[in-house]
Amino acid sequence: MKLLATPARLSCADADFEAQFKARLHWSADTDAAIEQRVADILADVQQRGDAAVLDYTARFDGLNAASMAELELTQAELKAAFEAIPAAQRSALEAAARRVRSYHEAQKKACGESWSYRDEDGSLLGQKVTPLDRVGIYVPGG
Repeated sequence: MKLLATPARLSCADADFEAQFKARLHWSADTDAAIEQRVADILADVQQRGDAAVLDYTARFDGLNAASMAELELTQAELKAAFEAIPAAQRSALEAAARRVRSYHEAQKKACGESWSYRDEDGSLLGQKVTPLDRVGIYVPGG
C-alpha cells in the first residue's frame, strides 16, 4: 500500500488566506526555547532509535502510517509527476530562484574567501564583502 503525504497549499486568492497564513505563524519568541528543546529531544530520539523513531514521528506529525522507510521514499517518476503538476508560473519562478542561488554560490566558491560582487540577469547587485577584524572578544558561559 503506497501512502501519500500531501503538502498544505495556501493561495493568496483564497478569501481566508490571511487566517490560514496566520495559523502557520502562530509561534512567538516566548516559545522559541520550548520549541528548540522539543526539536533537540526529537533529534536525540532519532539518533538513539533511528528509523523506528522517524516512522513514529511521521505518523504523529504527518498522519502517515508507514511500516518501513522504503514506504516513505519517492520514485523518480513520482518526483517528476509532482514537478510537472506545479503550475507553469510557479515552476518558472522556482527554476529562476534555483538558477540565481546556484549562480550566487558558484561565484562565492570561486572567490575563495575574498570580497566579490556581480549583477545578475535582472540587474540585482549580489556579492559578499569580507572584512578582517583587528581583534575579537568572546564570552563562553561556564567556560
